[in-house]
Amino acid sequence: MPKRSLPPLPEWYPRGTALLRDPTLNKGTAFSDHERDVLGLRGLLPPHVATQDEQLARVLENFHRLQTPLSKYIMLSSLLDRNEALFFRVIMDHADTMMPIIYTPTVGLACQQFGHIYRRPRGLFISATDRGRISQVMRNWPHREAAMIVVTDGERILGLGDLGANGMGIPIGKLSLYTGCAGLHPWKCLPIMLDVGTNNAALLEDPLYLGLRQRRLTGEAYDELVEEFIAATQEVFPGVIVQFEDFANHNAFRLLRRYRDRVSCFNDDIQGTAAVAVAGVLSALRVTGKTMSEQTFLCLGAGEAATGISDLLVNAMIEDGIDAAAARARCWMVDSKGLVVASRSELAEHKRPYAHAHAPVSDFIGAVKSLRPTAIIGVGAVPGTFTEEVVREMSRINERPVIFALSNPTSKAECTAQQAYAWSDGRALYASGSPFDPVTMPDGRHFVPRQGNNSYIFPGLGLALVVVGATRVTDTMFLAAARTLARCTTQADLDQGSLFPPLSTVRDVSARIAADVAEIALRDGLASIERPEDLEQAIRAEMYDPRY
Repeated sequence: MPKRSLPPLPEWYPRGTALLRDPTLNKGTAFSDHERDVLGLRGLLPPHVATQDEQLARVLENFHRLQTPLSKYIMLSSLLDRNEALFFRVIMDHADTMMPIIYTPTVGLACQQFGHIYRRPRGLFISATDRGRISQVMRNWPHREAAMIVVTDGERILGLGDLGANGMGIPIGKLSLYTGCAGLHPWKCLPIMLDVGTNNAALLEDPLYLGLRQRRLTGEAYDELVEEFIAATQEVFPGVIVQFEDFANHNAFRLLRRYRDRVSCFNDDIQGTAAVAVAGVLSALRVTGKTMSEQTFLCLGAGEAATGISDLLVNAMIEDGIDAAAARARCWMVDSKGLVVASRSELAEHKRPYAHAHAPVSDFIGAVKSLRPTAIIGVGAVPGTFTEEVVREMSRINERPVIFALSNPTSKAECTAQQAYAWSDGRALYASGSPFDPVTMPDGRHFVPRQGNNSYIFPGLGLALVVVGATRVTDTMFLAAARTLARCTTQADLDQGSLFPPLSTVRDVSARIAADVAEIALRDGLASIERPEDLEQAIRAEMYDPRY
Protein backbone atom coordinates (compact mmCIF):
# COMPACT_ATOMS: atom_id res chain seq x y z
CA MET A 1 0.00 0.00 0.00
CA PRO A 2 1.46 3.38 -0.96
CA LYS A 3 2.29 5.75 1.87
CA ARG A 4 -0.22 8.49 2.47
CA SER A 5 1.49 11.80 1.79
CA LEU A 6 1.13 14.83 4.03
CA PRO A 7 -0.38 17.99 2.60
CA PRO A 8 2.15 20.75 1.88
CA LEU A 9 3.32 22.29 5.13
CA PRO A 10 4.19 25.96 5.64
CA GLU A 11 7.80 26.91 6.21
CA TRP A 12 7.11 27.78 9.83
CA TYR A 13 5.76 24.32 10.64
CA PRO A 14 7.95 22.86 13.40
CA ARG A 15 9.81 19.60 13.05
CA GLY A 16 11.62 17.22 15.32
CA THR A 17 11.72 18.06 19.02
CA ALA A 18 10.23 21.50 18.33
CA LEU A 19 7.08 19.76 17.04
CA LEU A 20 6.91 17.44 20.04
CA ARG A 21 7.08 20.48 22.32
CA ASP A 22 4.26 22.31 20.54
CA PRO A 23 1.02 21.27 22.30
CA THR A 24 -1.17 22.61 19.50
CA LEU A 25 0.38 20.27 16.91
CA ASN A 26 1.89 17.42 18.91
CA LYS A 27 0.28 13.97 18.63
CA GLY A 28 2.98 12.14 20.60
CA THR A 29 3.12 8.42 19.89
CA ALA A 30 0.22 8.73 17.42
CA PHE A 31 2.41 10.19 14.66
CA SER A 32 2.38 7.70 11.78
CA ASP A 33 5.51 6.09 10.34
CA HIS A 34 5.29 8.40 7.33
CA GLU A 35 4.85 11.49 9.53
CA ARG A 36 7.85 10.44 11.59
CA ASP A 37 9.99 10.30 8.45
CA VAL A 38 8.77 13.57 6.94
CA LEU A 39 8.74 15.56 10.19
CA GLY A 40 12.08 14.44 11.57
CA LEU A 41 10.58 12.36 14.36
CA ARG A 42 12.18 8.99 13.61
CA GLY A 43 13.94 7.80 16.74
CA LEU A 44 12.48 10.55 18.92
CA LEU A 45 9.44 8.39 19.74
CA PRO A 46 9.05 4.74 20.76
CA PRO A 47 8.47 2.55 17.66
CA HIS A 48 4.83 1.63 18.32
CA VAL A 49 2.38 3.90 16.51
CA ALA A 50 -0.47 4.35 18.97
CA THR A 51 -4.05 5.25 18.23
CA GLN A 52 -5.60 8.14 20.09
CA ASP A 53 -7.86 5.61 21.81
CA GLU A 54 -4.76 3.88 23.17
CA GLN A 55 -3.37 7.20 24.35
CA LEU A 56 -6.73 7.97 25.98
CA ALA A 57 -6.66 4.66 27.83
CA ARG A 58 -3.18 5.45 29.16
CA VAL A 59 -4.29 8.90 30.35
CA LEU A 60 -7.32 7.46 32.14
CA GLU A 61 -5.26 4.72 33.78
CA ASN A 62 -2.83 7.26 35.20
CA PHE A 63 -5.62 9.69 36.12
CA HIS A 64 -7.46 7.12 38.22
CA ARG A 65 -4.23 6.07 39.92
CA LEU A 66 -3.90 9.52 41.49
CA GLN A 67 -5.46 10.08 44.90
CA THR A 68 -6.19 13.80 45.21
CA PRO A 69 -8.13 16.26 43.04
CA LEU A 70 -5.14 18.65 42.95
CA SER A 71 -2.77 15.94 41.71
CA LYS A 72 -5.31 15.09 39.00
CA TYR A 73 -5.55 18.77 38.08
CA ILE A 74 -1.77 18.98 37.74
CA MET A 75 -1.73 15.86 35.58
CA LEU A 76 -4.40 17.21 33.22
CA SER A 77 -2.67 20.60 33.05
CA SER A 78 0.53 18.85 32.04
CA LEU A 79 -1.37 16.97 29.34
CA LEU A 80 -2.80 20.25 28.03
CA ASP A 81 0.75 21.63 27.89
CA ARG A 82 2.03 18.82 25.70
CA ASN A 83 -0.94 17.55 23.61
CA GLU A 84 -4.00 19.77 23.37
CA ALA A 85 -5.98 17.46 21.10
CA LEU A 86 -5.63 14.52 23.47
CA PHE A 87 -6.52 16.72 26.46
CA PHE A 88 -9.73 17.86 24.79
CA ARG A 89 -10.57 14.32 23.71
CA VAL A 90 -10.34 13.31 27.38
CA ILE A 91 -12.63 16.20 28.39
CA MET A 92 -15.08 15.57 25.56
CA ASP A 93 -15.43 11.84 26.23
CA HIS A 94 -15.43 12.03 30.04
CA ALA A 95 -17.00 15.37 30.90
CA ASP A 96 -18.73 14.15 34.07
CA THR A 97 -15.43 12.99 35.54
CA MET A 98 -13.10 15.69 34.27
CA MET A 99 -15.02 18.93 34.62
CA PRO A 100 -14.96 18.97 38.45
CA ILE A 101 -11.18 18.64 38.16
CA ILE A 102 -10.41 21.21 35.46
CA TYR A 103 -12.97 23.64 36.81
CA THR A 104 -15.13 23.85 39.92
CA PRO A 105 -14.47 22.86 42.59
CA THR A 106 -10.81 21.86 42.07
CA VAL A 107 -9.82 24.98 40.11
CA GLY A 108 -10.34 26.99 43.30
CA LEU A 109 -7.69 24.99 45.12
CA ALA A 110 -5.44 25.18 42.05
CA CYS A 111 -5.72 28.98 42.07
CA GLN A 112 -4.83 29.11 45.75
CA GLN A 113 -1.73 27.05 44.98
CA PHE A 114 -1.00 28.61 41.56
CA GLY A 115 2.52 29.83 42.28
CA HIS A 116 3.44 26.54 43.93
CA ILE A 117 2.25 24.23 41.14
CA TYR A 118 3.24 26.45 38.20
CA ARG A 119 4.79 24.50 35.31
CA ARG A 120 4.56 26.31 31.99
CA PRO A 121 3.19 29.67 30.88
CA ARG A 122 -0.28 29.68 29.34
CA GLY A 123 -2.21 32.76 28.30
CA LEU A 124 -1.12 36.38 28.62
CA PHE A 125 -0.14 38.21 31.79
CA ILE A 126 -0.77 41.93 31.37
CA SER A 127 0.28 43.94 34.39
CA ALA A 128 0.04 47.49 35.61
CA THR A 129 3.66 47.92 34.52
CA ASP A 130 2.58 47.43 30.90
CA ARG A 131 0.72 50.75 30.73
CA GLY A 132 1.30 52.34 27.34
CA ARG A 133 2.29 49.10 25.60
CA ILE A 134 -0.61 46.69 26.13
CA SER A 135 -1.27 46.31 22.41
CA GLN A 136 2.41 45.42 21.95
CA VAL A 137 2.12 42.76 24.66
CA MET A 138 -0.98 41.33 22.99
CA ARG A 139 0.90 40.99 19.70
CA ASN A 140 3.17 38.50 21.45
CA TRP A 141 0.29 36.05 21.45
CA PRO A 142 1.12 33.52 18.70
CA HIS A 143 -2.39 32.95 17.34
CA ARG A 144 -3.87 35.77 15.27
CA GLU A 145 -7.16 33.84 15.17
CA ALA A 146 -8.03 34.71 18.79
CA ALA A 147 -11.78 35.31 18.92
CA MET A 148 -12.68 34.81 22.61
CA ILE A 149 -10.87 36.41 25.53
CA VAL A 150 -11.57 35.50 29.15
CA VAL A 151 -10.02 38.09 31.43
CA THR A 152 -9.87 38.44 35.21
CA ASP A 153 -8.16 40.83 37.59
CA GLY A 154 -8.22 38.16 40.29
CA GLU A 155 -10.03 40.21 42.90
CA ARG A 156 -12.96 37.88 43.51
CA ILE A 157 -12.01 34.34 42.52
CA LEU A 158 -15.05 32.09 43.01
CA GLY A 159 -15.98 32.48 46.68
CA LEU A 160 -12.31 32.70 47.73
CA GLY A 161 -11.72 36.43 47.37
CA ASP A 162 -8.60 38.26 46.19
CA LEU A 163 -6.07 35.81 44.75
CA GLY A 164 -4.24 38.32 42.56
CA ALA A 165 -2.31 36.77 39.67
CA ASN A 166 -3.14 33.31 41.02
CA GLY A 167 -6.55 33.89 39.47
CA MET A 168 -5.09 33.04 36.05
CA GLY A 169 -6.34 29.50 36.66
CA ILE A 170 -9.89 30.75 36.06
CA PRO A 171 -9.48 32.08 32.47
CA ILE A 172 -7.43 29.00 31.58
CA GLY A 173 -10.14 26.72 32.98
CA LYS A 174 -13.00 28.65 31.41
CA LEU A 175 -11.47 28.53 27.95
CA SER A 176 -10.74 24.83 28.31
CA LEU A 177 -14.48 24.42 28.76
CA TYR A 178 -15.21 26.56 25.70
CA THR A 179 -13.30 23.99 23.68
CA GLY A 180 -14.19 20.82 25.57
CA CYS A 181 -17.91 21.59 25.94
CA ALA A 182 -18.69 23.54 22.78
CA GLY A 183 -15.87 22.90 20.33
CA LEU A 184 -14.53 26.44 20.10
CA HIS A 185 -11.13 25.93 18.49
CA PRO A 186 -8.30 26.28 21.05
CA TRP A 187 -6.43 28.69 18.75
CA LYS A 188 -9.38 31.06 19.08
CA CYS A 189 -9.18 31.12 22.89
CA LEU A 190 -7.04 33.63 24.79
CA PRO A 191 -6.86 33.63 28.63
CA ILE A 192 -5.67 36.91 30.13
CA MET A 193 -4.65 37.87 33.64
CA LEU A 194 -4.95 41.63 34.17
CA ASP A 195 -2.56 41.94 37.10
CA VAL A 196 -3.22 45.18 38.96
CA GLY A 197 -1.71 43.95 42.23
CA THR A 198 -3.33 42.28 45.22
CA ASN A 199 -4.48 43.27 48.69
CA ASN A 200 -4.01 39.71 49.93
CA ALA A 201 -1.24 40.08 52.50
CA ALA A 202 -0.49 36.35 52.55
CA LEU A 203 0.22 36.39 48.81
CA LEU A 204 2.41 39.48 49.04
CA GLU A 205 4.49 37.67 51.66
CA ASP A 206 4.59 34.34 49.77
CA PRO A 207 8.08 33.94 48.25
CA LEU A 208 6.61 31.83 45.42
CA TYR A 209 3.89 34.32 44.45
CA LEU A 210 4.25 35.15 40.73
CA GLY A 211 2.23 38.36 40.45
CA LEU A 212 2.97 42.04 41.05
CA ARG A 213 4.02 42.61 44.65
CA GLN A 214 1.99 45.75 45.21
CA ARG A 215 -1.44 46.72 46.47
CA ARG A 216 -4.21 46.93 43.90
CA LEU A 217 -4.60 49.85 41.58
CA THR A 218 -7.79 51.78 42.23
CA GLY A 219 -9.66 54.74 40.87
CA GLU A 220 -8.44 56.54 37.78
CA ALA A 221 -5.26 54.47 37.41
CA TYR A 222 -7.29 51.25 37.34
CA ASP A 223 -9.82 52.63 34.87
CA GLU A 224 -7.13 53.90 32.53
CA LEU A 225 -5.46 50.49 32.49
CA VAL A 226 -8.76 48.72 31.70
CA GLU A 227 -9.56 51.29 29.00
CA GLU A 228 -6.21 50.70 27.32
CA PHE A 229 -6.74 46.95 27.61
CA ILE A 230 -10.18 47.05 25.96
CA ALA A 231 -8.91 49.29 23.16
CA ALA A 232 -5.96 46.94 22.60
CA THR A 233 -8.21 43.87 22.31
CA GLN A 234 -10.08 45.43 19.42
CA GLU A 235 -6.93 46.81 17.77
CA VAL A 236 -5.01 43.52 17.82
CA PHE A 237 -7.95 41.11 17.46
CA PRO A 238 -10.75 43.07 15.72
CA GLY A 239 -14.19 41.95 16.85
CA VAL A 240 -12.88 39.66 19.62
CA ILE A 241 -15.40 38.80 22.34
CA VAL A 242 -14.36 39.79 25.87
CA GLN A 243 -15.67 37.84 28.86
CA PHE A 244 -15.11 39.52 32.22
CA GLU A 245 -14.57 36.92 34.91
CA ASP A 246 -14.31 37.11 38.71
CA PHE A 247 -14.10 40.88 39.07
CA ALA A 248 -15.24 42.27 42.41
CA ASN A 249 -18.73 43.78 42.57
CA HIS A 250 -17.52 47.37 42.66
CA ASN A 251 -15.86 46.91 39.28
CA ALA A 252 -17.92 44.15 37.66
CA PHE A 253 -21.16 46.09 37.25
CA ARG A 254 -19.67 49.34 36.14
CA LEU A 255 -17.26 47.75 33.65
CA LEU A 256 -20.12 45.81 32.10
CA ARG A 257 -22.21 49.00 31.85
CA ARG A 258 -19.26 50.94 30.43
CA TYR A 259 -18.31 48.51 27.66
CA ARG A 260 -21.32 46.37 26.74
CA ASP A 261 -22.54 48.91 24.17
CA ARG A 262 -19.02 49.59 22.81
CA VAL A 263 -17.65 46.08 22.24
CA SER A 264 -18.94 42.53 22.24
CA CYS A 265 -18.55 41.61 25.90
CA PHE A 266 -20.31 40.05 28.88
CA ASN A 267 -19.73 39.08 32.49
CA ASP A 268 -20.32 35.40 33.13
CA ASP A 269 -20.64 35.85 36.90
CA ILE A 270 -23.56 38.20 36.33
CA GLN A 271 -25.17 36.94 33.14
CA GLY A 272 -24.03 33.33 32.79
CA THR A 273 -24.89 32.47 36.38
CA ALA A 274 -28.26 34.09 35.81
CA ALA A 275 -28.96 31.97 32.74
CA VAL A 276 -28.17 28.66 34.40
CA ALA A 277 -30.23 29.59 37.47
CA VAL A 278 -33.22 30.61 35.34
CA ALA A 279 -32.91 27.35 33.41
CA GLY A 280 -33.05 25.46 36.71
CA VAL A 281 -36.14 27.42 37.76
CA LEU A 282 -37.85 26.64 34.44
CA SER A 283 -37.11 22.94 34.94
CA ALA A 284 -38.43 23.08 38.51
CA LEU A 285 -41.68 24.67 37.31
CA ARG A 286 -42.27 21.65 35.08
CA VAL A 287 -42.32 19.60 38.29
CA THR A 288 -44.46 21.95 40.37
CA GLY A 289 -46.87 22.81 37.55
CA LYS A 290 -46.73 26.47 38.59
CA THR A 291 -46.02 29.52 36.45
CA MET A 292 -43.21 32.03 36.78
CA SER A 293 -45.68 34.71 37.86
CA GLU A 294 -46.65 32.60 40.91
CA GLN A 295 -43.09 32.49 42.28
CA THR A 296 -41.34 34.50 44.95
CA PHE A 297 -37.54 34.38 44.77
CA LEU A 298 -35.18 35.05 47.66
CA CYS A 299 -31.44 35.28 46.99
CA LEU A 300 -28.90 34.81 49.75
CA GLY A 301 -26.32 37.28 48.52
CA ALA A 302 -26.76 40.62 46.78
CA GLY A 303 -23.74 40.86 44.50
CA GLU A 304 -23.04 40.04 40.88
CA ALA A 305 -24.71 36.65 40.80
CA ALA A 306 -27.83 37.62 42.76
CA THR A 307 -28.36 40.75 40.70
CA GLY A 308 -27.81 38.95 37.42
CA ILE A 309 -30.20 36.17 38.42
CA SER A 310 -32.88 38.61 39.55
CA ASP A 311 -32.54 40.71 36.40
CA LEU A 312 -32.95 37.67 34.15
CA LEU A 313 -35.85 36.31 36.21
CA VAL A 314 -37.54 39.68 35.72
CA ASN A 315 -36.94 39.46 31.97
CA ALA A 316 -38.39 35.94 31.93
CA MET A 317 -41.49 37.09 33.79
CA ILE A 318 -41.90 40.05 31.43
CA GLU A 319 -41.80 37.64 28.49
CA ASP A 320 -44.54 35.71 30.26
CA GLY A 321 -46.73 38.81 30.39
CA ILE A 322 -45.93 40.41 33.76
CA ASP A 323 -45.03 44.09 33.88
CA ALA A 324 -41.53 44.99 35.05
CA ALA A 325 -42.51 46.48 38.40
CA ALA A 326 -44.59 43.46 39.38
CA ALA A 327 -41.79 41.14 38.29
CA ARG A 328 -39.14 42.95 40.35
CA ALA A 329 -41.48 42.84 43.36
CA ARG A 330 -41.18 39.03 43.27
CA CYS A 331 -37.38 39.12 43.65
CA TRP A 332 -35.73 39.74 47.03
CA MET A 333 -32.18 39.67 48.39
CA VAL A 334 -30.49 39.19 51.72
CA ASP A 335 -26.99 40.57 52.22
CA SER A 336 -24.64 40.67 55.20
CA LYS A 337 -26.88 43.27 56.91
CA GLY A 338 -30.15 41.40 56.39
CA LEU A 339 -33.05 41.80 54.00
CA VAL A 340 -32.45 44.44 51.32
CA VAL A 341 -35.33 46.88 51.86
CA ALA A 342 -36.14 50.39 50.68
CA SER A 343 -35.61 52.00 54.09
CA ARG A 344 -31.93 51.05 54.21
CA SER A 345 -29.51 53.86 53.48
CA GLU A 346 -26.36 53.75 51.36
CA LEU A 347 -27.42 50.79 49.25
CA ALA A 348 -25.18 50.00 46.28
CA GLU A 349 -26.73 50.97 42.96
CA HIS A 350 -27.20 47.38 41.79
CA LYS A 351 -29.27 46.53 44.88
CA ARG A 352 -31.75 49.39 44.64
CA PRO A 353 -34.16 47.84 42.09
CA TYR A 354 -34.70 45.00 44.58
CA ALA A 355 -34.97 47.11 47.72
CA HIS A 356 -38.72 46.88 48.34
CA ALA A 357 -40.94 48.37 51.02
CA HIS A 358 -40.76 45.99 53.97
CA ALA A 359 -39.88 46.07 57.62
CA PRO A 360 -36.18 45.35 58.29
CA VAL A 361 -35.29 41.68 58.77
CA SER A 362 -31.89 40.88 60.22
CA ASP A 363 -31.36 37.26 59.19
CA PHE A 364 -32.14 34.80 56.41
CA ILE A 365 -34.53 32.56 58.31
CA GLY A 366 -36.50 35.64 59.29
CA ALA A 367 -36.72 36.65 55.63
CA VAL A 368 -37.93 33.15 54.70
CA LYS A 369 -40.65 33.24 57.35
CA SER A 370 -41.75 36.73 56.41
CA LEU A 371 -41.67 36.50 52.60
CA ARG A 372 -42.65 32.82 52.20
CA PRO A 373 -40.55 32.36 49.04
CA THR A 374 -41.09 29.48 46.64
CA ALA A 375 -37.38 29.42 45.78
CA ILE A 376 -34.20 30.28 47.67
CA ILE A 377 -31.01 30.81 45.71
CA GLY A 378 -27.67 30.83 47.49
CA VAL A 379 -24.95 32.90 45.83
CA GLY A 380 -23.36 34.57 48.83
CA ALA A 381 -20.43 32.17 49.35
CA VAL A 382 -21.33 31.77 53.02
CA PRO A 383 -21.25 28.02 53.73
CA GLY A 384 -23.92 26.25 55.71
CA THR A 385 -26.40 29.13 55.62
CA PHE A 386 -29.25 26.96 54.34
CA THR A 387 -29.65 25.44 57.77
CA GLU A 388 -31.99 22.67 58.79
CA GLU A 389 -34.39 25.32 60.08
CA VAL A 390 -34.34 27.13 56.73
CA VAL A 391 -34.93 23.99 54.67
CA ARG A 392 -37.69 22.73 56.97
CA GLU A 393 -39.41 26.11 56.85
CA MET A 394 -39.21 26.13 53.05
CA SER A 395 -40.71 22.62 53.07
CA ARG A 396 -43.51 23.70 55.42
CA ILE A 397 -44.65 26.55 53.15
CA ASN A 398 -44.04 24.75 49.81
CA GLU A 399 -45.01 21.28 48.65
CA ARG A 400 -41.86 21.24 46.44
CA PRO A 401 -39.41 23.87 47.69
CA VAL A 402 -36.80 25.07 45.18
CA ILE A 403 -33.41 25.15 46.88
CA PHE A 404 -30.38 26.22 44.84
CA ALA A 405 -27.06 26.18 46.73
CA LEU A 406 -24.98 27.68 43.94
CA SER A 407 -21.89 29.04 45.70
CA ASN A 408 -18.50 27.67 44.65
CA PRO A 409 -16.30 25.86 45.50
CA THR A 410 -17.83 22.98 47.50
CA SER A 411 -16.54 24.44 50.77
CA LYS A 412 -18.77 27.48 50.20
CA ALA A 413 -22.01 25.58 49.47
CA GLU A 414 -25.05 26.79 51.42
CA CYS A 415 -26.09 23.19 52.02
CA THR A 416 -25.27 19.78 50.63
CA ALA A 417 -27.59 17.66 48.54
CA GLN A 418 -27.85 15.15 51.41
CA GLN A 419 -28.97 17.89 53.77
CA ALA A 420 -31.50 19.37 51.35
CA TYR A 421 -33.18 16.02 50.71
CA ALA A 422 -33.03 14.81 54.32
CA TRP A 423 -34.43 18.02 55.81
CA SER A 424 -37.20 18.29 53.18
CA ASP A 425 -38.17 14.59 53.30
CA GLY A 426 -37.05 14.28 49.68
CA ARG A 427 -39.33 17.07 48.43
CA ALA A 428 -36.63 19.65 47.61
CA LEU A 429 -35.96 20.58 44.00
CA TYR A 430 -32.23 20.98 44.47
CA ALA A 431 -29.28 22.19 42.44
CA SER A 432 -25.76 23.11 43.50
CA GLY A 433 -22.80 25.05 42.16
CA SER A 434 -20.35 22.21 42.80
CA PRO A 435 -21.07 18.50 42.29
CA PHE A 436 -22.56 16.27 44.97
CA ASP A 437 -23.01 12.50 44.89
CA PRO A 438 -26.44 10.91 44.38
CA VAL A 439 -28.53 10.55 47.52
CA THR A 440 -30.58 7.51 48.58
CA MET A 441 -33.25 8.15 51.19
CA PRO A 442 -34.02 5.65 53.99
CA ASP A 443 -37.22 4.66 52.13
CA GLY A 444 -35.23 3.82 48.98
CA ARG A 445 -35.96 6.94 46.93
CA HIS A 446 -32.91 7.85 44.85
CA PHE A 447 -32.00 11.36 43.76
CA VAL A 448 -29.36 12.50 41.29
CA PRO A 449 -28.68 16.19 41.93
CA ARG A 450 -26.86 18.08 39.23
CA GLN A 451 -24.81 21.24 39.17
CA GLY A 452 -26.31 24.53 38.18
CA ASN A 453 -23.00 25.09 36.47
CA ASN A 454 -22.30 27.97 34.08
CA SER A 455 -20.52 25.48 31.82
CA TYR A 456 -23.94 24.57 30.47
CA ILE A 457 -24.34 28.14 29.21
CA PHE A 458 -21.22 30.12 28.35
CA PRO A 459 -19.51 27.63 26.00
CA GLY A 460 -22.49 27.40 23.64
CA LEU A 461 -23.19 31.10 23.90
CA GLY A 462 -19.55 31.92 23.14
CA LEU A 463 -19.51 29.53 20.19
CA ALA A 464 -22.53 31.33 18.73
CA LEU A 465 -20.99 34.77 19.25
CA VAL A 466 -17.81 33.73 17.45
CA VAL A 467 -19.48 31.89 14.57
CA VAL A 468 -21.86 34.75 13.71
CA GLY A 469 -19.38 37.51 14.55
CA ALA A 470 -21.74 39.06 17.08
CA THR A 471 -21.23 42.80 17.47
CA ARG A 472 -22.92 42.93 20.87
CA VAL A 473 -24.04 40.51 23.61
CA THR A 474 -27.56 41.03 24.98
CA ASP A 475 -29.61 39.78 27.91
CA THR A 476 -32.07 38.37 25.37
CA MET A 477 -29.34 35.96 24.27
CA PHE A 478 -28.86 34.73 27.83
CA LEU A 479 -32.59 34.21 28.33
CA ALA A 480 -32.73 32.24 25.07
CA ALA A 481 -29.83 30.12 26.31
CA ALA A 482 -31.64 29.48 29.60
CA ARG A 483 -34.83 28.38 27.88
CA THR A 484 -32.89 26.08 25.54
CA LEU A 485 -31.03 24.49 28.44
CA ALA A 486 -34.30 23.87 30.27
CA ARG A 487 -35.71 22.18 27.15
CA CYS A 488 -32.67 19.88 27.10
CA THR A 489 -33.68 18.52 30.52
CA THR A 490 -35.78 15.41 29.91
CA GLN A 491 -38.66 14.00 31.93
CA ALA A 492 -36.36 11.13 32.93
CA ASP A 493 -33.96 13.72 34.35
CA LEU A 494 -36.74 15.37 36.32
CA ASP A 495 -38.01 12.03 37.63
CA GLN A 496 -34.67 11.42 39.36
CA GLY A 497 -34.38 14.92 40.80
CA SER A 498 -32.12 16.34 38.09
CA LEU A 499 -32.98 19.88 36.98
CA PHE A 500 -30.28 19.85 34.31
CA PRO A 501 -29.22 17.33 31.67
CA PRO A 502 -26.15 15.15 32.32
CA LEU A 503 -22.80 16.83 31.68
CA SER A 504 -21.99 13.98 29.32
CA THR A 505 -24.43 15.59 26.86
CA VAL A 506 -22.98 19.09 27.21
CA ARG A 507 -21.49 19.18 23.70
CA ASP A 508 -24.92 18.58 22.16
CA VAL A 509 -26.53 21.01 24.62
CA SER A 510 -23.94 23.63 23.67
CA ALA A 511 -24.68 23.18 19.96
CA ARG A 512 -28.40 23.68 20.57
CA ILE A 513 -27.79 26.74 22.72
CA ALA A 514 -25.39 28.13 20.11
CA ALA A 515 -27.98 27.74 17.36
CA ASP A 516 -30.67 29.53 19.38
CA VAL A 517 -28.35 32.34 20.45
CA ALA A 518 -27.12 32.74 16.87
CA GLU A 519 -30.76 33.02 15.80
CA ILE A 520 -31.23 35.91 18.23
CA ALA A 521 -28.12 37.66 16.88
CA LEU A 522 -29.33 37.26 13.29
CA ARG A 523 -32.86 38.37 14.15
CA ASP A 524 -31.70 41.46 16.03
CA GLY A 525 -29.17 42.60 13.43
CA LEU A 526 -26.17 41.82 15.65
CA ALA A 527 -24.49 39.26 13.38
CA SER A 528 -21.70 39.87 10.87
CA ILE A 529 -22.63 36.94 8.59
CA GLU A 530 -25.51 36.08 6.32
CA ARG A 531 -28.00 33.55 7.61
CA PRO A 532 -26.92 30.00 6.69
CA GLU A 533 -29.49 27.70 5.16
CA ASP A 534 -29.30 25.35 8.17
CA LEU A 535 -28.13 27.33 11.20
CA GLU A 536 -27.58 24.45 13.63
CA GLN A 537 -25.73 22.43 10.99
CA ALA A 538 -23.50 25.44 10.29
CA ILE A 539 -22.81 25.76 14.01
CA ARG A 540 -21.92 22.09 14.38
CA ALA A 541 -19.63 22.25 11.32
CA GLU A 542 -17.52 24.89 13.13
CA MET A 543 -17.03 22.76 16.26
CA TYR A 544 -13.47 21.60 16.87
CA ASP A 545 -13.00 17.83 16.80
CA PRO A 546 -9.95 16.77 18.83
CA ARG A 547 -9.71 13.34 17.25
CA TYR A 548 -6.64 12.83 15.04
